[in-house]
Amino acid sequence: MGSAGLNRARDKMAAAGVDEVAIETFAHYFRLLEHGETGMIPESSIEPVDMESLATVAVSDEDAAAAIRTTAVIKLNGGLGTSMGMDRAKSLLCVRRGLSFLDIIARQVLHLRKEYAATLPLIFMNSFRTSADTMAALARYADLPVDGLPLEFLQNKEPRLLAKDLSPVSWPKDPDLEWCPPGHGDVYTALRGTGLLERLIEAGYERVLVSNSDNLGAVPEARVAGWFATSGAPFAIEAVRRTPSDRKGGHFARRKIDGRIVLRETAQTPDADKEALTDLDRHKFCSTNNLWFDLAAMKNALDVRQGILGLPLIRNVKSLDPGDPSTPEVIQIETAMGAAIEVFEGSRLIEVGRERFVPVKTTNDLLVLRSDVYDIGQDFVLDQAASEVPYVDLDDDYYKLVGEFDKRFPDGAPSMKKASSLRVEGDWTFAHGVQVVGDVNLEATSAQRIDADTLLSDG
Repeated sequence: MGSAGLNRARDKMAAAGVDEVAIETFAHYFRLLEHGETGMIPESSIEPVDMESLATVAVSDEDAAAAIRTTAVIKLNGGLGTSMGMDRAKSLLCVRRGLSFLDIIARQVLHLRKEYAATLPLIFMNSFRTSADTMAALARYADLPVDGLPLEFLQNKEPRLLAKDLSPVSWPKDPDLEWCPPGHGDVYTALRGTGLLERLIEAGYERVLVSNSDNLGAVPEARVAGWFATSGAPFAIEAVRRTPSDRKGGHFARRKIDGRIVLRETAQTPDADKEALTDLDRHKFCSTNNLWFDLAAMKNALDVRQGILGLPLIRNVKSLDPGDPSTPEVIQIETAMGAAIEVFEGSRLIEVGRERFVPVKTTNDLLVLRSDVYDIGQDFVLDQAASEVPYVDLDDDYYKLVGEFDKRFPDGAPSMKKASSLRVEGDWTFAHGVQVVGDVNLEATSAQRIDADTLLSDG
């Protein structure tokens, strides 16, 4: 028997058709929450971690080709881009030459299939909100589906809980607000619950690359697949050196008590340790969220744990309606997929170049991606054309939402491959052919327009 709150949540999930594996996984974390588990990782319990670099490891062409032929690709595609004012899959955003994230991902995979004579299945983990739009957009790629495997599977959903008593939220005026995704750690639960994990193994695939659909740098590169295959590791994550823009995010460390690698997220860091979290000299590496796992090892780990991998709990507290702080405080039970690194003995980290980590979380990131900082070659892989990726900070009052952002760049992004930074305060519209060089700061108290072919520089 469970508590009243858990029983109500179970009934609600079952009535909504949520998979039994997902319900049991939710129940596991609910009990942890009920018993006061916070998921916090104190600084005193961890130490910095170092790792090998992809730039210096030896991978033969034969090992790389063999590995990519037994690899499948999963893209996490459940996000709507609501923080950017979108109400459909963020991966439908136009990136370059009329191509969306989805277009570029599909073409990257189709190119690699030809190059290596590989089947290389591409499968999207969609949410119930992104499924229809995504599948409609992918319909133009008739060669994309692989016989016997789906193009998508759906992530699960779970009830939000009232912080005051852990009961599932009831909000009749907007029932969608009663639900939330369980974090991207749900990928393992969903793979098992849908039977896709078994199907991939039965079809002869040995490993999976999982990454975010908004990171076009996460190409299923044969050399990385070869490194993972020959390492013998059951699980690995690609890491990058942290920069000032990563200061507030999570990082890798090693747990003192057992030597296991852990991924500490911001929400798992006690307030007293926030200074250590942001110390780039101490904690040097963050996750790209590009992770590799051995399918047989994942199946075995889930089997021995009755389907519950046991990832660390993330207790996410927020307002029921993110746009209205007067609405009740709720708890979302979440897990991070990268946290599975501590589940598997022998897990590995590898440092990769920043070109494999080009996430788009804000319109600041979108401006850089749309600019000439990156070229997109015939293989549809991003090539960094600039010596450095510029720092961009656009005024949220005018640029945060994609619709408003697009109005202010009606002829596309300015040239930024010679820029170090661009900071914009106020309402500025950029005409065609604007160039940004060095460090540029724009400030205005009224709407301004930058004329065509203007050179903006710090000189």
